[in-house]
Order: sequence, then C-alpha cells, then structure tokens
Amino acid sequence: MPHDRPDILFIMTDQQRFDTIAALGNSHIYTPNMDRLVRRGISFSNAYATCPVCVAARYTIRTGCEPATTRVFTNARANAVADQAVEMEKRCGPYLGRTMSRLGYRTFGVGKFHTNPWNEDLGFETLWRCEETYHPPNREGDDYGSWLAREHPEFDFLEQPMGERSEMFYLPQRSPLPANLGGEWWTADRTIEEIAKSNDSRPFFGFVSFIGPHPPLAPPIPFNRMYNPDRLPEPVLGKIEEDELDEEIPFMRHAIWAEAINPALAKIVKARYYGEVTYLDYCLGRILDAVEARPNPENVLICFFADHGDLLGDHHGWQKQNFFEAACRVPLLLSWPGVLPAGTDQTQLISLADLFAIATGAAGECHAREGIDVLKMLRGELAARQHLVGMVEVPGSQDFKIMVLTEEWKYIFMANGGREQLFNRKNDPNELSNRVGSSTAMRDDLYALAVKACRVPGATDALEGQNLRAFPFRQRPPVRIYQFDRSRGVLGFPDKPQDSLKTFDRVTLRSLE
Repeated sequence: MPHDRPDILFIMTDQQRFDTIAALGNSHIYTPNMDRLVRRGISFSNAYATCPVCVAARYTIRTGCEPATTRVFTNARANAVADQAVEMEKRCGPYLGRTMSRLGYRTFGVGKFHTNPWNEDLGFETLWRCEETYHPPNREGDDYGSWLAREHPEFDFLEQPMGERSEMFYLPQRSPLPANLGGEWWTADRTIEEIAKSNDSRPFFGFVSFIGPHPPLAPPIPFNRMYNPDRLPEPVLGKIEEDELDEEIPFMRHAIWAEAINPALAKIVKARYYGEVTYLDYCLGRILDAVEARPNPENVLICFFADHGDLLGDHHGWQKQNFFEAACRVPLLLSWPGVLPAGTDQTQLISLADLFAIATGAAGECHAREGIDVLKMLRGELAARQHLVGMVEVPGSQDFKIMVLTEEWKYIFMANGGREQLFNRKNDPNELSNRVGSSTAMRDDLYALAVKACRVPGATDALEGQNLRAFPFRQRPPVRIYQFDRSRGVLGFPDKPQDSLKTFDRVTLRSLE
C-alpha cells in the first residue's frame, strides 16, 4: 500500500461539553489550540454520544457499533442476547486499533481507555495507559502510574494523583502535581514520541485519550486560577419538576455528593472545569506542534472529540448518563488540510459510531459498520441521516431511556414511569419547554421511530408488544459512590476514624516528627 495515505490521529477528551471551545462561541474560555483545529478543518455542531457514559461511549468508538450491538449501556457490560455472539469482537468485528493495523498502519494508543477488563487487548501495536483510577494491580499495569513512581518517587505517596474523588468529586481542587508531571502532559509526551518515530515506512494511526476534564476538577498551577468564577455564567435551570423527570438526575446528584453545591459554588466548580479544559488544550498544542513539524503535515488527518459531556449544574444535574444537550452532545473537529476545507461548519447529525468509518475510510477501505461514511457524505456522495437514536441503561430495565433526535426535535422516553420529554431544538436550545403535550403529532412520529429502533437484536426487551415498555415510577434508594485508591487497599471511609492509621506508614510518620 502506498504511503500517500494520511497519517491519522484521533484525540479524545473525557467528559468535555460541546460548548467549551472559544472559536465555537464560548467567550469565557481560553482554548487557542482547539481553536487551531477549528481553523484547520471542519466543526460538526450536531455530534452526539448515543450512550453518554464513559465505558459505553468508548465501546461505540472502538467497534463502530451502537449500544444495542455492543451491549454496553452503562459503565458495565450487559450479556449478549440469544441472536448475538458472546465475544465483543465476534459480535462487532475487530476493534479499531486492530482493524487499522490490518489495513497497514503503525498503530499506537496513549492515555485512558477504560476497558472492561482493565487490561483488555485493544489491538494497538503500542499501548501506553494513563487511567484515572487504580485498581489492583492497576498501579503496576498503568504506564503513567508506574512512570511517576519510578521517575518521581517524591510523589509516590499520593493515592490519587489526578485529584481526590468520592465526596470531593465536584469540589474545586488543585493538582498535587506540577503541570509537567500531570497525566495530560505525560500523555502528550508519549504521543509526541510516537509521532516522531521515523524507523517505520507505514503511516501511523494514533488514538490519544486524555483523562480531562473529567472530575475531580484539579487543574495544576497556573490553570487552577485562570478563571474568575464571578465572571462565568449561571447554570441553565428549568423547572425542577421538569428537569427531574429523569430520576437519574437527583439520584446521581446525591451519589456524587453534589447536593452540597449551591449556586455560588457551581460557578467555582465551572471555573476549575474550564481550567482543566485549558490545561489539556495546552497539552494538545504540544501535539499539534509535533504534527506541524512533520514533513507533510497537510496529509495528517486529525479528529478531535469527546466521549460525552457533563451537566455541570445545568438542569439541576451533574455528570452524564442522560439526554440533555450538555451531557450527550460533544465537540467534534475533523481536519485533513490536503483534502478537506478549512474553517467550515457542518450541521449533519453525527454519532460517535461514525468515527470508525472516518479512520478506515481515510485509510482506503471504509468499514462503516453501524455508523455512516462521513468522508463520503462530505463529498456529496451520501445523504445525511435524518434522525439519530440514543440508548442508556439496559433495554427492558426500569432505568432504560431512549432518545430520538432530528434536525429540529429531540424526543426522550424513560421507562421509569413512562415519562417523556420533547424539545424543539431550534426554538428552545436550552431545553426548558417540554412540548410532549402540545406537539402530539411530532411526539407520535418520534415515538414510532423509537419503537422501530428497538426492533434489533440487543434492544427488543425494551418493547412490550407495539409499544415501549414502561414501569410504574420508582425512586431509587439514595447511595453514595466511593472511589478510593484500591491499589493501596483503601476501599472507603473507615468505620472508626482511627482505623485509617492502621495502614499508615509509621516510618514516614516518625520522619515528620
């Protein structure tokens, strides 16, 4: 295969909202390198995570298949159904990294991959992991964690170098590490090394996955103090009874301790979130500089995107796992200067499943799977999709939700109580006016599309006859999410405060006295 095929670099951020890029309209944030990518190519303003949860979104990306096929609707895998192969790659086809290797590319992955199991083979020839949490024996298996312990043992005492989690998840923090030792910086370093390799005649396919701006929100100095909270906008709030039609919102607000966040603190949290975005933007700039230093940078395809967003206080909620815009709509920037126009905007409905076809299509052998061939669409050889369907939670379960999206409308059905939302995307971009009772014809049309979308292997349990299955509404008992450094045997808060000292290093304690 000739080497005039492009080098391809996929760059993913974690939990980055669609509205966090200065060049796309956010006047409050500083993102000069994302702005560079906007100028370099195409911005897709209607790109969506069809299952806006970390693990689920990543399996959509690496398989090119939607959740009904991957059977990943949350951060856990569901079992395959009777008509499906048990193994993921037998059901969906080889993962993206493995597919690109078979197409003649030198493949590497760097950063967070959030696989299940944690050390799953993703098919990359070279893989550098920088995961956000440590689970036994993940500290040794995590390349960044082991690098930090080996090269900078003065920081090895840190249990959570990315910031404290659990009750601190959405409380503003500062990184315990200097900027040049953080996971984002390390990820950029490894990526630059891989881009610079010249001992291989093959083009490269790189998949770079940053851990930010996923909470905890702990940007390093000086990114922790870049944004004055008083200058940032208030969260977008609807009527609380409408915002909480999705029971996930109050449930998750309690689970991650966010009921402690008042309006003033919400703006402080947003300031730290923006600081995280700007930190990773700075690291992104170092990668873009490495691309520009190559002999033929105009033949490097770069695709920048996020796995999902974050409510960040909008609609009285935090986290994702719902179908409000802030959670499921993502930034998606695509540039290939030798082929695609620069500085343009596209409004077609795009799914994360489409990324598979972008990579393989640019490589010369498009595998669209359950996505569409975006490059072919951009050439005017393929019609844009008319609607997009998203699913969260296992079909047939009480917490199942389905979204149908068109250019003008968004319909959401929640099995828990059979609750529904309908928003006019053009007239009500903040999703404050539920039109399900006043636009019944549109509701019926989109409901029919939702039913049709469930008539595929992996989703039929969401149906009851000709209708979507609904359950009497129930509110889940409140629980807390505890995330500690399990690699050090820390599983949660102790029953008695003094129990924390049982594993404390007495030698370290004496050295401090």
